[in-house]
Amino acid sequence: MEDDAPVIYGLEFQARALTPQTAETDAIRFLVGTQSLKYDNQIHIIDFDDENNIINKNVLLHQAGEIWHISASPADRGVLATCYNRTFCYVLSLDSFGALGKSAAQLFIALATSSDSKVLTCAAVWRMPKELESGSHESPDDSSSTAQTLELLCHLDNTAHGNMACVVWEPMGDGKKIISLADNHILLWDLQESSSQAVLASSASLEGKGQLKFTSGRWSPHHNCTQVATANDTTLRGWDTRSMSQIYCIENAHGQLVRDLDFNPNKQYYLASCGDDCKVKFWDTRNVTEPVKTLEEHSHWVWNVRYNHSHDQLVLTGSSDSRVILSNMVSISSEPFGHLVDDDDISDQEDHRSEEKSKEPLQDNVIATYEEHEDSVYAVDWSSADPWLFASLSYDGRLVINRVPRALKYHILL
Repeated sequence: MEDDAPVIYGLEFQARALTPQTAETDAIRFLVGTQSLKYDNQIHIIDFDDENNIINKNVLLHQAGEIWHISASPADRGVLATCYNRTFCYVLSLDSFGALGKSAAQLFIALATSSDSKVLTCAAVWRMPKELESGSHESPDDSSSTAQTLELLCHLDNTAHGNMACVVWEPMGDGKKIISLADNHILLWDLQESSSQAVLASSASLEGKGQLKFTSGRWSPHHNCTQVATANDTTLRGWDTRSMSQIYCIENAHGQLVRDLDFNPNKQYYLASCGDDCKVKFWDTRNVTEPVKTLEEHSHWVWNVRYNHSHDQLVLTGSSDSRVILSNMVSISSEPFGHLVDDDDISDQEDHRSEEKSKEPLQDNVIATYEEHEDSVYAVDWSSADPWLFASLSYDGRLVINRVPRALKYHILL
């Protein structure tokens, strides 16, 4: 098999939740959450054996409900958080239907379950079995093994706040601080000893007309992890986690709903966003009047945008046009001329700035378009253990693992 050839794994369930294992490890691991109304929902632990180019998997039962979002603790390999649907139905006695009989009652209950029942998206923190915390290169025999279950550590109580959109961990530290977005509320939680209890430390709310709801959020790895960015409708906002106050606002960042955002890991003020206007935009949060750069390579909603953790010129996007696009955004990266550039140096030194203008930066371009998916690509992400490897997930449950083309990899390294 060619080194750059994709590796494909089918979950046999619908899915839209994907995350890499982020705690420090040499294992190439992704976690995938399924969505099924008929069967128990599952979390698939995907370990990729890079030497042999094969996927090994373990399955954990997630009996709480359909998984809409999943995130892994950056400090503990065995801990993860999920956002999931919980359905509350009316409980009716068959006697209530009298002469109409049992069949009419069953039909009514079926309709109530599908349309009139209350669905609440909740969030919880879980621990996987100890033996699965480290990367494994041996999958259990499916015919003889029984799927194990997750251990519930704590719920993130959203009774007073509404439906959970996502949970994001503080990028550095001991894994005890997390942010959850519930309708129009941003909630900062402290996980207590053994993560068995979540205490609401502080919160803030969107105010204004209409149904204001968060769609996604990311915790900045810069500024001592004191900033979080959120998306709601067409607006991007920055928040200071120490005071839960708003520090910047980009109104009409996109022409339609903003789906996702991500921080440049090497340039502290740079933020990428994507949305239903089919665009990917790059922002400098010090000057939010116009995007620094805009990509228009997708033909439908863009669900995900991810910076490479080590080489920030590499940007990954996934869309419901069924495509994954890898772009080389070198002109706005930390190495536009082959060396690291410090934002403060550029802004403070006029002579340095004029010197840079005299040089021609490398051109931004699309590196590759990946078309292994046949359904909407709802999630893409980079491996935290191998900067040249990434995964994408489409709604039909197809997980594809791909690599950065070798020619580009060597060009960046050499």
